Amino acid sequence: MAKNKFFNEFRTFIERGSAIDMAVGIIVGSVMTSMVNSLVKDVIMPPIGMLLGNIDFSQFFIVLSGGESGGHYNTIAEAQAAGAATMNIGLFLNTVVSFIITMFAVFVMIKIMNKVRISKSVITRVCPYCKSKINAEASKCPNCCSSVKPEIKSSNGQSNLEKNIKEITKIAKQKINKIAQKTK
Repeated sequence: MAKNKFFNEFRTFIERGSAIDMAVGIIVGSVMTSMVNSLVKDVIMPPIGMLLGNIDFSQFFIVLSGGESGGHYNTIAEAQAAGAATMNIGLFLNTVVSFIITMFAVFVMIKIMNKVRISKSVITRVCPYCKSKINAEASKCPNCCSSVKPEIKSSNGQSNLEKNIKEITKIAKQKINKIAQKTK
């Protein structure tokens, strides 16, 4: 009995579109994070380090205190192994650059998604009273405030995004039903 309630609650959770959106976001985010980190560490920072005098930014650090062998260390690992406290400026700089690139990629992605949403064309018509352009679904002209009969536009069907989300939701429901049947 408790299992059925649990799986029913789980099914309800999955059937909400936000759960699938969240899962896709997490997967894309994790893949994107590793890609951006590699881009920063392996592609962007080496040329910058070369231009600034062959500095390996991942190993750019300042020894704050401690250490055994006179305070000169070649790597962060050497300094920390000797007991020195370090301020890892290069690692922080790599993280900041990764953050900026990630935020730029998210910005571009959101901009593209907004264009896709906005690209659903707004059908306009001419107001019979003032002859200005108005939305075809408007019941009042925003320019002359005349009451007009709205024209209901015919739906051309669903966008590809909506179709894909419905397909994924359908597959998820089928899988959940199979799991629920096997656990009975």
